Amino acid sequence: MCFPNFSLGIVIMIENLMTRSVITLPSHASVYEAVKLMNENKIGCLIVVYNGEIVGILTERDLLERVLEKCRDPKEISVSQIMTEHVIVGKPNMELSEATRIMFENGVKKLPIIKGKNLVGIVTLTDIARAMSTDKETVELIKKLSNMHTL
Repeated sequence: MCFPNFSLGIVIMIENLMTRSVITLPSHASVYEAVKLMNENKIGCLIVVYNGEIVGILTERDLLERVLEKCRDPKEISVSQIMTEHVIVGKPNMELSEATRIMFENGVKKLPIIKGKNLVGIVTLTDIARAMSTDKETVELIKKLSNMHTL
């Protein structure tokens, strides 16, 4: 499988690129609470935790497919019922090229970063676009594309 080659002779470590303040919520929270939190923080995903460990990720796609499309009441559903349980993660000491390959091969746009079992950050497709381009127009285009969903 081919994946984008972002190598420009510069090694970028994930720990220097990741967002360190990751918004989380407990698995027992309602979907309604999750949506409010996402809207308040203007983010597209939440990391779901239980006893301090990652147990899932809740994305806009999860909300669309598992709540809105099925006309379910977000106040009556817990996050644990609709979250994606198998979370692809990265490490802070990995290179950006490795993180990009993992994201591409697994079809994910958000990569939580863990050290041991602890969540220490997150890297998104937009973060990668910013790291690889100083051209504002390109970054904005990638932001828009990251919100498009293909079948």
